[in-house]
Amino acid sequence: MKKIIKLGLMSTMCASVALAAVGCGATSGDDFTTVTIDQIISDAKKLTPSSSSSSSSTEKKGDPNFTVPASGFSKDTKVTIKFYHTMGQNLQDVLNPFITEFNKIYPNIKVEHSQVGGYDDVRNQISTELPVDNQPDLAYCYPDHIALYNLTGRVVKLDSLIDSTASDGANGQLGLTQAQKDDFIKGYYEEGRQFGDGYMYSLPFSKSTEVLYYNKSFFDKNNIPLPTHWFNESADDTTSLEAVMKKIKEIDPTSTPLGYDSESNWFINMCEQTGSGYTSADAANHFLFNNNKNKAIVNRFREWYSQGWVTTQKLYGSYTSGLFTTVGANENKSYMSIGSSAGATHQRPSKVDGKYPFEVGIASIPQMSTTNQRVISQGPSVCIFDHKTSDPNKVMASYLFLKYLTTSTAFQAAFGAASGYVPVLKSVSQNATYKALLDKADGYDNVAYLSAKVCMQQENYYYTSPAFNGSSKARDEVGTLISSILPHALTGATDEEKKAELLSFVNGKFKDALYECEYAAQ
Repeated sequence: MKKIIKLGLMSTMCASVALAAVGCGATSGDDFTTVTIDQIISDAKKLTPSSSSSSSSTEKKGDPNFTVPASGFSKDTKVTIKFYHTMGQNLQDVLNPFITEFNKIYPNIKVEHSQVGGYDDVRNQISTELPVDNQPDLAYCYPDHIALYNLTGRVVKLDSLIDSTASDGANGQLGLTQAQKDDFIKGYYEEGRQFGDGYMYSLPFSKSTEVLYYNKSFFDKNNIPLPTHWFNESADDTTSLEAVMKKIKEIDPTSTPLGYDSESNWFINMCEQTGSGYTSADAANHFLFNNNKNKAIVNRFREWYSQGWVTTQKLYGSYTSGLFTTVGANENKSYMSIGSSAGATHQRPSKVDGKYPFEVGIASIPQMSTTNQRVISQGPSVCIFDHKTSDPNKVMASYLFLKYLTTSTAFQAAFGAASGYVPVLKSVSQNATYKALLDKADGYDNVAYLSAKVCMQQENYYYTSPAFNGSSKARDEVGTLISSILPHALTGATDEEKKAELLSFVNGKFKDALYECEYAAQ
């Protein structure tokens, strides 16, 4: 079991933990085969986004940990702020001119920024620095990083800053205007509030999601409709993913019609779309995934895998874009791939004799209903840290820099164009430079802009899961459920033996995953 970093704050852990698979917890005797896909579809069609399990709470619990001085931000005192991120040189080249522009407004704020490897490297470095109060002032983060940092109480709750009418030192207000709040894509903005206490701990910086890549040339040639939902809803359903995969397999029996890169995202997306339950911010009942609906869905995916219809990154042994971009006549290939929107150029085949072998199409991933369209939000946000020797001006300086980058359509457009990540503001789609890029989007040289265009069109679909100590373990475990259950072949001689084997195997895997999550959360 992977070690969970505790920031050196939890010096002891319970020597023994007596856990049983309870709560939503199914036992090994649960017969999930009584839950039909038709029933799951029917239940899903009754959902709306407001009834989803990941809806963030706005009811504040506890006190804010930062108070804005009545005088607001002072430009009379020089202050230096440190910013940790993962930007390579190409993205730092985008950032630096905007720091120069920021300093024209705030010449007293010196911004020192540095690349600290990848996202996990940022988390790991900060986790070693927090106990000795040597952390940066602001940093790239994911929600589970903040849940970890919150063990120190050093992550600033941003609400008092966001809502402040005190002076920003530049003839304006420190806080966000209502127009600025409304300009954020809601799903991205609400990620900062996914911690169970109603407070805002981060602002979105740049985002990605999952999209469906498909071989448009092959689809057009064979009159294959775009899959809009996962499961067959009638005998003559042609637009379900099941029906499309079956048709592709009939046309090219050597193919694996669909590759899905992230097992974890697949499981979590299905929980969100069906309302079946994944995790909760409720400390008394964090882990909801061990239920018969989820087992029935994963078992259906197992059936797909057994028919050669689908694979995943772990099962394939590499990113499934490798299958999708394969073009050899007799080679195993896929015609659909669900992967990161930021990786669009990796889903484009290499040119052959100066031409791309096929046109890439991009669409939203399949959904369970039209009333609760959901797809995971990913990509970095930014949080702010206070220090033991608290300096309110330093906290406000960090916030003003973050506010500048996240509310500037010019920066968001430039950064989005250079990074392949999606801007977090709705208004960027009307930025002249960025709009020109979106207007030339296609499935060839400009496939990255096609991906961004799809992402911005589905701005109301985005969600994030609750973050708490143990949430990252849950993500790992549900991904392992997919990769371990899908390849399991039943060996029983009779239908009864196969059913008994299936129930024992699947229930056991879910029970083990729940145990690992509850143990990690101690």
